[in-house]
Amino acid sequence: MSSTRVPDPDGAWIKAGRSTSGGQCVEMRRRGSGVEVRDSKNPDGPVLRFAPGEFSAWLGGASRDDFRRLTD
Repeated sequence: MSSTRVPDPDGAWIKAGRSTSGGQCVEMRRRGSGVEVRDSKNPDGPVLRFAPGEFSAWLGGASRDDFRRLTD
């Protein structure tokens, strides 16, 4: 997977391009050297914080469909 880093000085939350308008998605933002993830339906709720390597490993697992067994 390749990506182009775009500087985001204010750490704005972003949603996936495939997210629905019904709010059934997660939002992410770069914060410092890591990535934060939250539930878009609960913006004041808990936030998961990942180090760069952790987030890359999670994305790799998701793209390989490693987590499919959790929903089967």
